[in-house]
Amino acid sequence: MYKKILIAARGEIALRIMRACQELGIRAVVVHSEADRDSLQVKLADEDVCIGGAQPVESYLNIPRIIAAAEITGAEAVHPGYGFLAESARFAEICTSCGIDWIGPSPEVMIAMGNKSTARRLMADAGLPIIPGSEGIVGTEEEAVVLAGEIGYPVMIKAAAGGGGRGIRVVRDVEDLRGLFHQAGQEAEISFGDSGLYLEKYLEAPRHIEVQIFGDGEGRAIHLGERECSIQRRHQKLIEESPSPGIDDEMRRRILDFAVKGAESIRYGSLGTMEFLVSGGRVYFLEMNTRVQVEHPVTEMVTGIDLIKEQILLASVGVSRVFDAPPRFRGHAIECRINAEDPARNFKPAPGRIDFWHPPGGPGVRVDSHLYAGYVVPPYYDSLLAKIITWGETREESRQRMARSLRECVIEGIPTTIPFLLSVLEDDVFISGDFDTDYIDNRGPVPPAEGT
Repeated sequence: MYKKILIAARGEIALRIMRACQELGIRAVVVHSEADRDSLQVKLADEDVCIGGAQPVESYLNIPRIIAAAEITGAEAVHPGYGFLAESARFAEICTSCGIDWIGPSPEVMIAMGNKSTARRLMADAGLPIIPGSEGIVGTEEEAVVLAGEIGYPVMIKAAAGGGGRGIRVVRDVEDLRGLFHQAGQEAEISFGDSGLYLEKYLEAPRHIEVQIFGDGEGRAIHLGERECSIQRRHQKLIEESPSPGIDDEMRRRILDFAVKGAESIRYGSLGTMEFLVSGGRVYFLEMNTRVQVEHPVTEMVTGIDLIKEQILLASVGVSRVFDAPPRFRGHAIECRINAEDPARNFKPAPGRIDFWHPPGGPGVRVDSHLYAGYVVPPYYDSLLAKIITWGETREESRQRMARSLRECVIEGIPTTIPFLLSVLEDDVFISGDFDTDYIDNRGPVPPAEGT
């Protein structure tokens, strides 16, 4: 068993991983920027190392400084959390070359699945249905025009190395394509250091379903159920739940089988997520995330399994209890992401000082957060403040519990998305479960006007 792990992440996920380490008897080292000096994960860590300035490139993306921190503190392994370097195969390779274990899948798998174009081909070879699109990277605008005509409009321009909703453009005709192709490539280059693009058929109003996968790296993989992720704003998830209220048992079985088949075909090892779109009664592979997801607590609530502990155990001693018996699913869980954003100003980021923080509580309520009264939310990183996760015997009980929790949660000092999330939870469309990825942007509750 590891004695010390370095956590190359920040915010609530760094705190989440730290708690798992400490419960396993493993010392947790947290690296942090100057801007995060007073963060909760630093205050609670067994050891901490400041690795640079506030800008991510100076700290959380600075591989040499992270490696140096691991070597100085004697950390045996690195856990990357999500974001920053979590899906950097280069970082994983450097860790391994320096004799530091990487808590995640192999760099080779990360490279293969990190390139969305390559991932499509591999999954198609494994027998998974994929969305019609280009065979590989589209090199020029003219090539894109020809391919889009063959695929049929509307199409999506997507960054091959993309994620998080960046580098994506929906085009409905050739004029749109010509106007947005280079724009998407520039955004992909800035965001991912890779300007490669591919085309994919745009599915109108699909559901977004993902499957939590756990693989042993030897060709065996299991699923831990699906999560409904269709409540999105501009491709960014807001609310997730498990099980999905919008698919029947037959569709669920097909999606879960496809996810396991895909993971086993690449000999996936560690936690991962296979993502699918469901449209017109058909399911299509979308992409794979080779890391722990923001919404992993939803799965933990319905299975009772601590995914982070099992991920660490697999990396440390090569075994996990998850493979010994099929997971048991119970009840329904919902997660809401609380962001430091102002819905009245088009969800503009709203960093600043937290004057008062009162998290919700009670039976079936979990809060993952790094907040405390007096904490200053820095402007340099993503705006996630907290995740509230509720569990109930039924979806309605979980929904009611979430609505109560949102009303009970108090964050003073900066605007947050709590009022908007509550309006979604209480909207008839959400209550019905009959929604898709276009719901928030086109048919969902309208954010309040500025000044109201």
